Amino acid sequence: RGGMKRFDTSPEALAVELLGRPFDALDADEQGVLRRVMSHEVSLDHDEIIARHATFGDRLADRVAAVGGSWGFIASFGLVMVAWMLLNGPLASWIGGKWDAYPYILLNLALSTLAALQAPVILMSQNRQAHKDRISDRHDYEVNLRTTVEILLLHRKLDRVLEQLKHPSHEADAVKGELAEG
Repeated sequence: RGGMKRFDTSPEALAVELLGRPFDALDADEQGVLRRVMSHEVSLDHDEIIARHATFGDRLADRVAAVGGSWGFIASFGLVMVAWMLLNGPLASWIGGKWDAYPYILLNLALSTLAALQAPVILMSQNRQAHKDRISDRHDYEVNLRTTVEILLLHRKLDRVLEQLKHPSHEADAVKGELAEG
């Protein structure tokens, strides 16, 4: 195409231009993002595929965390505890006796069991949410990098057009052909 200056849009060149580091100095995630950006592919990565195929246990953990971490759960559980203490205290004679007398050993056991089961389930859900957040952050980074690359490529095309307008020559046809290619 005549004397038109071509710009290097390889992942290696873009690593230096956009991130200020050589491609080999980037971690594997950053290298993968640059390769995907330059290949113009839009696909799900391995982590996103795993997140989309959550197991029954994963979904259950999310539900338990959503319910167990709500004000509704706290209020209803507080009411259950007050009712338990009332039925095993002042109201015990009306219902025919106490099944868990003060110091409420059975209530204590129930609370301890609930806490022992609920805590790891909530942690599982938090770990899954953190994993989803990392995937979302990686996608945001990739979209921002993709946008930057597209702006850079448009800027380079505009620079070539402006250069041609300053110095008209027989290369104008080459610029028109390059602009038509997109």
